[in-house]
Amino acid sequence: MRSHRIADVAEQAGLSPATVDRVLNDRPGASPRAVRAVEQAIAELDRQAGALRLGARSLVLDVVMQAPNRFSGEVRDALESQLTGLRPAAVRARFHLRESGTVEDVVGTLEGIGRRGSTSHGVLLKVPDDHRVAAAIDDLAARGIPAVTLVTDVHGSRRIAYAGPDHESAGRTAAHLLHRWSGRESGTVLATLSRASFVGERTRAEAFVEQLGEDAPGLAVRRVSDADGLDAATADVVTAELGSGDDLVGVYSVGGANRAILAALRAKGVAPSVFVGHDLDADNLELLRTGEIDLVLHHDLREDARSAIRAVLQHHRLAPGAPTSLASGVQVVTRHNIPARMAPRDG
Repeated sequence: MRSHRIADVAEQAGLSPATVDRVLNDRPGASPRAVRAVEQAIAELDRQAGALRLGARSLVLDVVMQAPNRFSGEVRDALESQLTGLRPAAVRARFHLRESGTVEDVVGTLEGIGRRGSTSHGVLLKVPDDHRVAAAIDDLAARGIPAVTLVTDVHGSRRIAYAGPDHESAGRTAAHLLHRWSGRESGTVLATLSRASFVGERTRAEAFVEQLGEDAPGLAVRRVSDADGLDAATADVVTAELGSGDDLVGVYSVGGANRAILAALRAKGVAPSVFVGHDLDADNLELLRTGEIDLVLHHDLREDARSAIRAVLQHHRLAPGAPTSLASGVQVVTRHNIPARMAPRDG
């Protein structure tokens, strides 16, 4: 195991040095939760060791996400890939990840970060768009802790920047592709969201419906939502929405869980002409390669991570310029143009 200072582990875990010392030396008085937090902190420090340099100013970013593990893992990898080689600061990240939960859970996490005060130099968030979350972001700002929304925004908050895709463009692109690919002018289209409270997904879906209404008024959209992008819950809501043998023109999977959606379609005997998804996670890469889904709208999470980190550095005057919201471009990917870095290696 890589050696780390107790102070660094404590800061990473959000615990006191005394608690970390008890855990590391197997002394009584440490709770199972503290043991897990220390183990996670050491694992994160090990992964991010290349980002830390002696003599550089050290910044800690808290990453708060509500998303399925398959996506939060992609975001974690993207963020950690951008931590090395930063100038003039050494930056590391602490992760607060959950697959589902309530707005109160998110607010509680943000309030906890605020209470720790100077241990956090910025917060990156993928969380629901809710006035209570916005108020918690505002409280962080009042404490001098900047927030950057990642992939999906929080309206009315004092976040310093948004880093993520252009969701309206993505939704309109999905509508254009589904219409053209299917060649149909009438019928039913299914749009699936993980949760409508994520403004990014909501914007995609609204733009999709509007554009499809302009291009093909005869195509009716049926929406299902609030399954958090989790496989079992998504399969349930899709199954409840569809009838056996429905004539489904296409599927626009706004929020993921595509294996579950496909399984639910097969169980109902439904075979859409075109399936459009989002994000090149491991599931979607395999589904593209096997031809089970047709198109993926992809944005580079590394670009989003780079923009988010840069905004925090700019806030602390460690990078030139002022924090600015940047929307990353959307790339249309089929099984024929999967980015080379994601292609399977020979041997």
